[in-house]
Amino acid sequence: MSGHMSTPSLRDRLRSQLADLKMPGALEAVDDILRRLDAGQLTAGDAMSELLGSHIALRNQRRLQTAMRSARLPAVKTLHDFDFAFQPSVKREQLDALHTLGFIERKENVVFLGPPGVGKTHLAISLAVAAAESGRRVYYATLADLITSLEDAQQAGRLTHRLRTLVFPSVMVIDEIGYLPISRTGAMMFFQLMSRRYEHAATILTSNKSFEDWGEVFGDEVMAAALIDRLLHHCHIVNIRGNSYRMRDHRALANRLMPPPSPPDRDRRPRRQEA
Repeated sequence: MSGHMSTPSLRDRLRSQLADLKMPGALEAVDDILRRLDAGQLTAGDAMSELLGSHIALRNQRRLQTAMRSARLPAVKTLHDFDFAFQPSVKREQLDALHTLGFIERKENVVFLGPPGVGKTHLAISLAVAAAESGRRVYYATLADLITSLEDAQQAGRLTHRLRTLVFPSVMVIDEIGYLPISRTGAMMFFQLMSRRYEHAATILTSNKSFEDWGEVFGDEVMAAALIDRLLHHCHIVNIRGNSYRMRDHRALANRLMPPPSPPDRDRRPRRQEA
């Protein structure tokens, strides 16, 4: 009976201590952990590990949510969600190595190239999410939105300040290079930004255009060549040649909505064989 009475006392003591330490994740998990400890399902060491793990998991989740808001990431995409079977041109080993985030420490760039819909943005965001989970500062923008923000800053007389601010994020994702035309002024400001980030921070870029076409994208062959030179100096290139996920999803939806009609004699054929 005394053993039974000691459990609530321990529980209350632990709950008070966890509340005092501001450990809501552990506070939420403590009742279940004590129950499993009493049932002999956990050792004392396992219980301590789970209690601390619950707090760390909640802290990381909140850290990621905060980073997601400040980074303006459009969605949470992870490497676990990527369908490597559908895109065999993507080397799993290369992506696993990139997700160890060593390229961030080395201030290297990552460029995802390939036609629309093959998963470039998914993989770029998955690296940004991994970086945010590790506590690094992340920023996401499409090239069009980034240039609009730079043009707005220039009109407000704050371009230098804006460029300086955009050097700070450990990881910057610049999505959709080549999807929309860019003014020469916009291209020059983008070049200034990339020159400032060169060897100072890691940048992840996605493009549906090969490097040979970037002169056309930026409206200046010489500037594009200088930009590519800086990008490729410390760079990992992921070239995706494959089918479009979006087309696959559209086909799957079309098949569900409009299943192909069965030939009229298909159902009768097995019965003739049985007879």
